[in-house]
Amino acid sequence: MNSDTEHSIVIVDDHLLFAGSLEKLVNSFEGFKVLFQAKNGRDLQTKLIAEEELPKIILLDINMPVMDGFETAKWLSKNHSEIKVLALSMDDDETTILKMLKAGAKGYLLKDIHPDMLKEALNEVIDKGYYHSQKVAATLLHSLRSGKKEKEIEFKENELTFLQLACSEMTYKEIAGVMNLSPKTIDGYRQDLFNKLNIKNRVGLVIYALKNDIIKLNT
Repeated sequence: MNSDTEHSIVIVDDHLLFAGSLEKLVNSFEGFKVLFQAKNGRDLQTKLIAEEELPKIILLDINMPVMDGFETAKWLSKNHSEIKVLALSMDDDETTILKMLKAGAKGYLLKDIHPDMLKEALNEVIDKGYYHSQKVAATLLHSLRSGKKEKEIEFKENELTFLQLACSEMTYKEIAGVMNLSPKTIDGYRQDLFNKLNIKNRVGLVIYALKNDIIKLNT
């Protein structure tokens, strides 16, 4: 990450003491600054309208009054998909983690993590677009191994090729180059698959591909 660039962060948490301490911590990280705090999703909506600058990342609590983390993540995914959501919660159960990832979160962290891990997660979300901790990775793998195959769906040859490439670390632009197609065409394949498979993000594509043996886990 370029140290000359300052990336803006917003904290959404109804526990004011925690949010205040978290703001001081984030502001101590090189290349990051906190724009503001919000006490729930509704408060966030109001403040985003008033702000001239949109944040790069939102650190989002889950259990909040008025509008909780699930509702907030879904709203952000629909209305501000360019903002990366990183869930930060005390809840570590698999159902909650999967539900937040499905709602559009790009990562999930527990509130008792070491500050260095939080800094690493923020940098990875900026650089790669997501951060999967060991806990999240284990949760996803357990979900895959315990889940049944979904109803078989017919894919066109290019759709299947795109799906397999989307499960790699290549960017969509790089995939377009490999497939000798325009980025716009690749965007079309991506959206068609999102609609066909009823998913919202790239993590969903990977989960679907693994569950249905379209790709294999590296062991």
